[in-house]
Amino acid sequence: MKTVLILEEAALFILGIFFFNRLNYEWWWFLALILAPDLSMMGYAFGNKAGAFLYNVFHHKGIALLIYATGHYLSIEILQLAGIILFSHSAMDRIFGYGLKYEKGFKYTHLGEIGK
Repeated sequence: MKTVLILEEAALFILGIFFFNRLNYEWWWFLALILAPDLSMMGYAFGNKAGAFLYNVFHHKGIALLIYATGHYLSIEILQLAGIILFSHSAMDRIFGYGLKYEKGFKYTHLGEIGK
């Protein structure tokens, strides 16, 4: 089952690249921004609860799709870019086993404990 989940997330990452390709941005923007959502880990400086909340907001695919859809509907390309980056980053993280966080600590995710 783990292989199926990895393949599914890889397909979603490729979908993110496809949608990025439809925007009017140079490719280096994708490479420069793909790790930006990880800045949300700074929330852990304020404790596990704040850290998990902030991390999950920036790694939730539903929020990413909402941002992209809003940008598409309003024809605001920067919002589309933000949605694509958030979506693609989340898919990439899940390929490597990093899921949405529980308040118990950074290593406890909806995909299981990191490092096990």
